Amino acid sequence: MLTKRIIPCLDVTLDEAGGTVVKGVEFLDLRKAGDPVELAKRYNEQGADELVFLDITASHEGRDTMIDVIQRTANEVFIPLTVGGGIGSVQRIREILRAGADKVSINTAAVKNPELVREGADIFGSQCIVVAIDCKRNSDIENNPDKTIIELEDGSRVWYEVVIYGGRKRTGIDTVQWAKQVEELGAGEILLTSMDRDGTYDGFDLPITRKLSEELEIPIIASGGVGGPEHMQEGFVKGKADAGLAASIFHFGEYTVDDVKKHLRKNNVPVRP
Repeated sequence: MLTKRIIPCLDVTLDEAGGTVVKGVEFLDLRKAGDPVELAKRYNEQGADELVFLDITASHEGRDTMIDVIQRTANEVFIPLTVGGGIGSVQRIREILRAGADKVSINTAAVKNPELVREGADIFGSQCIVVAIDCKRNSDIENNPDKTIIELEDGSRVWYEVVIYGGRKRTGIDTVQWAKQVEELGAGEILLTSMDRDGTYDGFDLPITRKLSEELEIPIIASGGVGGPEHMQEGFVKGKADAGLAASIFHFGEYTVDDVKKHLRKNNVPVRP
């Protein structure tokens, strides 16, 4: 098993403070978690392998990502930083990378303009382009015979629908098919978030995580639902993910990155020092 990455996620909204980390449940009922720069410094010191910074309302509000907050965050961390939210053009990708990001995460804009993935990969390299996929279970399989049907733990069958604009809009797009398409377009990895699990502390959505991990060649970052180190372990062992992303357990002091890594080492899941 290859070394697994632990990635704290900073979901940031623009407010009177200039940018605040928030966390909700299924993308709703957001509560404040702190200053993004201070949290980034904390996770850097705790031994996080990477950081993800998502401006979660930029696309919905039709504005650009917060460049100044990204610059201040990048100045304080010495691990790879991925930035997403409101990135809709090659020029914007260039600006984000110049601000200090190592990678950009494209979600809504990729769905609306898939060629942006190809253009970004051609110009900046696939290693810089992460496609974020937010998905939601859809139990209507009778009217969707062309979708990838996945069996859940309880034996029921669903397909996973891509949602955009921070989960506000369904697209009718099949998650597995979309992931394969963006891999072909040049994406370097997939950040997969199950909206059904987001903020629930119930663990990763293992069926879709495992499906993408088995079907794709590029790395899959599992996101949504981590309630403790054992869920990270499940994501790697049962979900076959390459990296695990979490927010709530880190932001509110329930666990540190080191706590998670110690648990994984104890259970023979290889992680970086």
